[in-house]
Amino acid sequence: MSDKIKRLNRELKFKGKIIDFYQDTMEINGDHTVIWDFIKHKGAAAVVPVCPDGKILMVRQYRNALERYTLEIPAGALDEADEPGINCAARELEEETGYRSEKLEWLINLRTTVAFCNEKIEVYVARDLIPSRQHLDEDEFIELKTYTIEELKEKIFSGEIEDAKTVSALLAYDTRYGKGE
Repeated sequence: MSDKIKRLNRELKFKGKIIDFYQDTMEINGDHTVIWDFIKHKGAAAVVPVCPDGKILMVRQYRNALERYTLEIPAGALDEADEPGINCAARELEEETGYRSEKLEWLINLRTTVAFCNEKIEVYVARDLIPSRQHLDEDEFIELKTYTIEELKEKIFSGEIEDAKTVSALLAYDTRYGKGE
């Protein structure tokens, strides 16, 4: 922490399944205190599944916070804070899409909301998809569809895709691999 900013106290206000909500009492410049919200997240992983034809396999699912369906890359929370992201990405790929891959490659790390949350999402690219079967949670209802990267970029820039991890991952994927594939 900075010399000018010091945490005096961290109080747990709510313990959830994925996040814990805290209020931090912070001393600023040694002369006054403020209260900052802090959300502790155990982390997550996501995956850009690339089909043999080069299209990206996307999931469409209902998101309660937005009260609508969204189009996203497969993703999910780590089982434990120390779980390797690549293991989580492989699990989420199979659970949500019914495909697995023995060829996962790291793409980027994301910090979703740095002002008040420590969530980190490791994003991987999956190739050589192997048919398996979905293992959806009881509250998951997922539809699958493939898109070209150009179609997905159009959806990003038209505002249809707003999910930060999906936007970041698809644009990073296109930047890294778009010209050669």
